[in-house]
Amino acid sequence: MSVLNWIISNVLTQAGIVVALIAMLGLILQKKGVGGTIIGTFKTLLGFYVLSAGSAILVATLTYFGTMFQAAFNMTGIVPSIEAVNGYATNNLALGGQIAMTFLGIFIVNIILARFTPLKYIFLTGQALLWMSTMTVVFGYTAGLRGFWLVLAASIVGGLFAVGMPAAAQPIVRKITGNDAIALGHFCTIGYLVEAGVAWLVRKRGVDKQPSTEEIALPRAMEFLQDTYMSLAVVMIPLYLITAAFAGPAPVAETTGGMNYLMYAFLQAIQFVVGVYVLMAGVRLLLGEIVPAFRGISMKLVPDSKPALDCPVLFPYAPNAVIVGFITTTIGTVIAMFTLPLVGFAVIVPGMLTNFFAGGTAGIFGNAVGGRRGAIVGGVVHGLFITLLPALLVTTFLNLGFPNLSATDVDTIAAGLFFAYLVGPILKAV
Repeated sequence: MSVLNWIISNVLTQAGIVVALIAMLGLILQKKGVGGTIIGTFKTLLGFYVLSAGSAILVATLTYFGTMFQAAFNMTGIVPSIEAVNGYATNNLALGGQIAMTFLGIFIVNIILARFTPLKYIFLTGQALLWMSTMTVVFGYTAGLRGFWLVLAASIVGGLFAVGMPAAAQPIVRKITGNDAIALGHFCTIGYLVEAGVAWLVRKRGVDKQPSTEEIALPRAMEFLQDTYMSLAVVMIPLYLITAAFAGPAPVAETTGGMNYLMYAFLQAIQFVVGVYVLMAGVRLLLGEIVPAFRGISMKLVPDSKPALDCPVLFPYAPNAVIVGFITTTIGTVIAMFTLPLVGFAVIVPGMLTNFFAGGTAGIFGNAVGGRRGAIVGGVVHGLFITLLPALLVTTFLNLGFPNLSATDVDTIAAGLFFAYLVGPILKAV
């Protein structure tokens, strides 16, 4: 058992290692030889961690922006954090072992379902599986489940989400990428489908193709904005500078190192662009290796399976939509922050990390279904939606005796609420 716990804690929770091992398995099954297998495995690992490095840069600069944003507009309330929920479950409820076992159980259930059902998706976003295992275990525990039965129930529910969410998103992912080579493995998918539904409702009727965010006609003098990274800079630099001007120097005085706060904001905006550049490079490297390697798994172990990968893999397909989605989702979360308390919900402070990664992906979905109009209108509704579910979760947590906690990924929240409002009452009735 100690060996298994070590493997779960030190190997299976390292998403890059898991993805690389799966790529290696695929290359071995294709009989690529020792050299080809080593190169393919290493490039997969390298691509994943280049992507992670880009994400880390974005996390750092968006954390700074979130601090400035809250200070600029005097926002106070609950900042959703699945990490805090995980910490509470581990330290206060002693559920760390069950969460680790459920992490492995979800992956096993995922493989079984992909092998024997039409849902041929292998969920490869490790941190997302960890958050799903956290939420299913916590709410399974509050529903009255313990020990083996808790791990089993949480693994089954998590495994169903692990194949069900990529399957639900695949028709739109196929439209975005132009092929069926990859799927989306990110537990914010319900929110993406909400945006896609709104985009379908508001799309232009009677046209063969929706006006895309990627096809904006620009005057000759503004054609430089067709460069992805230049257009990012033109949007993010004013956004950071204006927010910093409203917030003043005090919120980040300890982190600027004596630099003028506006200059610091400018450099953070540049860091944002750098983070996107590095992330895109990682995506290209990862996809160049994992997709061919996955053919071996598809042919031998799980026929016709598709790798379900983290949301940044979609960013290169519609980079303008990513920014539109980020901005409109942020607008929606701010509106929700002020309106939901009027009907009795907790104040949920917008989280810029979620707004960028989930909002950006939702923007791609909205653009794919309803063009620019879909991305804009759908983004605002998406922001409202991803604030409503954490607000509902706070209420549920409080009713269960938990402190003021909430989470962000809407699919994990849905799984938790499933236990709270369906499984729990059934168990109590029995």
